[in-house]
Amino acid sequence: MERPRIAGPDSGLGGNWMVIVENDNNNTFEHVAQTLARVVPGVSIEQGHRFADTIHNSGRAVVWTGPRETAELYWEQLKQAGLTMAPLEQH
Repeated sequence: MERPRIAGPDSGLGGNWMVIVENDNNNTFEHVAQTLARVVPGVSIEQGHRFADTIHNSGRAVVWTGPRETAELYWEQLKQAGLTMAPLEQH
C-alpha cells in the first residue's frame, strides 16, 4: 500500500517510525529470532530470541525505529517472512 510521503528522510519532519512485531500462534520462537536477525541490521540471533520473549510475554515488541522509508522496507520483509506485524507507528 502506497502512503503519501509527508517528508523526506533528511527533512527532519519525518520523525522516527517504529516497526512492531505482534504475538501470534503461527510462528515459533526460532523462526521469529532467525527472521529478525536476517532482516534487521544489528540484530543477532540472541537479540532475536530476546525480542521473541518480549513478543510472547507482552504481546508485541518494537524491533526497529528509524526513518519511514527504511521502516517500511523492514516491515514488508518481516511480513513476507510470515511475522504478524502491527501498522507502522510514528514515535
